[in-house]
Amino acid sequence: MEFNEQLICLRKQKGLSQEQLGDQIGVTRQTVSKWELGETTPEMDKLIQMSKLFVVSIDELVGNEDCDNKSFCRAEIYTRYEYEYKSKKTFKGIPLVHVHIGSGLKRAKGIIAIGNVAQGVVAIGVASIGIIAIGSLSVGLLTLACIGVGLLAAFGAIAVGPLAVGGIAVGVLSFGGIAIGRYAIGGVALASRIAKGGVGDAVIAIADEAKGEFTFDANVTGQAEQIRQAIIQKFPGTSEFILNLFAR
Repeated sequence: MEFNEQLICLRKQKGLSQEQLGDQIGVTRQTVSKWELGETTPEMDKLIQMSKLFVVSIDELVGNEDCDNKSFCRAEIYTRYEYEYKSKKTFKGIPLVHVHIGSGLKRAKGIIAIGNVAQGVVAIGVASIGIIAIGSLSVGLLTLACIGVGLLAAFGAIAVGPLAVGGIAVGVLSFGGIAIGRYAIGGVALASRIAKGGVGDAVIAIADEAKGEFTFDANVTGQAEQIRQAIIQKFPGTSEFILNLFAR
């Protein structure tokens, strides 16, 4: 185990914050932080002070020997895992690629951003904001997420957008287990204009159980032309795409 990892282990075992450790050996919190990040190493007098404080040999402290609670140490290191990369190339001061992942709240901002919280043209993270956003919670033009809000399209367990596809989908055109929108297709389809599915509720409803001004049984074949005419009559100017989607 490297010195910086061993130091994190021993400090945690002692129940000290970085600031408290620094106070006890006469350095700043920033100095301790740099030691633990592996950016700098302490001078011999500080090593001696810490070996006495933690009641370990200097060999144990610098990682030449494992500390007694090895499994505890490795668990502590794992929970502090962090990786960050920023490309040197930038666009208007923003890195082309920024990766920042690990335990806790790690933010990434770049043209391509990957992080616990990510913001970019292409953003991938637990929470992400971008033109293309992928994550557990995402907002963007195009989103793929557990919960996604897309200005253009959204795909997810819960999807909200002009085009929404998901377990629960809300949009102008929506597809889902529960689909809500102007045009909706799903197990339960609720629409302001046209709905198609197992249960449909709309002005024009095509469903096993249909409710609306114009209703059609989804199990009956040969209704395509009737459905088409009903849509044209009720909603003149409906696009050919929507007509073909529902009247078939």
